Amino acid sequence: MTSDNKMTIDQFTRQAAGYASAATIRNDQVIQRMVYLADLDVDDTTLDVACGPGLIVCAFASRVGHAAGIDLTPAMLDQARRLQSDSGLSNITWTEGDVSHLPYADGKFSVVTSRYAFHHFRDPLAVLHEMVRVAKPGGTILIADSAPAAEKADAFNAMERLRDPSHVRALTVEQWISLFVAAGLAPNHVESFRLAGDLDSLLARSYPNPGDELRVRQMFESSLNDDFLDVQPRRDCEKIVYGFPILIFRSRKAERSTVTAS
Repeated sequence: MTSDNKMTIDQFTRQAAGYASAATIRNDQVIQRMVYLADLDVDDTTLDVACGPGLIVCAFASRVGHAAGIDLTPAMLDQARRLQSDSGLSNITWTEGDVSHLPYADGKFSVVTSRYAFHHFRDPLAVLHEMVRVAKPGGTILIADSAPAAEKADAFNAMERLRDPSHVRALTVEQWISLFVAAGLAPNHVESFRLAGDLDSLLARSYPNPGDELRVRQMFESSLNDDFLDVQPRRDCEKIVYGFPILIFRSRKAERSTVTAS
């Protein structure tokens, strides 16, 4: 197991319960937007990559033939199974595994998604290639993740690495588009929104290294003046609230080409 994977498992084992119950993560408007953009059908088979507590998987499962989720962290999958049980869903498969090497056959799923996970991947192109590989020809690829403005990305990523040591890099819009092109995809839909929350709640479910929580708070305080973090911070009574920059990308895998012998 790589050191990056060990870091991710350590962080999200500790974060699992708080992450699964966080209002920002459970935001139903975002979940329903993913459902809408996935354009689901009862015959669909879906996969959520780095599924965490299973919110997308369970939202899809009530609308499709079968839904699957894969995640590296057993504690997150425990949260996902609990949600499945509470939701009374039986058409779900959970897999513990490394998403850069998906343990599924080529073309298995009609819809392949990932939400709030790509910024943890050391090699996001490898993961996207795998998502494309396991998608059926003509299948949907749908990804939501943070996407800071290019001129503010370094500061945003520095803050996020302090808050969550498993954070690797949030891509800019330009980098996201380049990533899709490198994977042989063209985004046919791109939309942005701000994921609202408050700093105290965010840090309450985070596990920064000793001393780094104070540094994160100081960065948010400094960003109140010019938003150099691209999180739109402002004071609301005694709290600092924010809006993280999020993009949703949707694309379709190319239909299988046919070659006519001459």
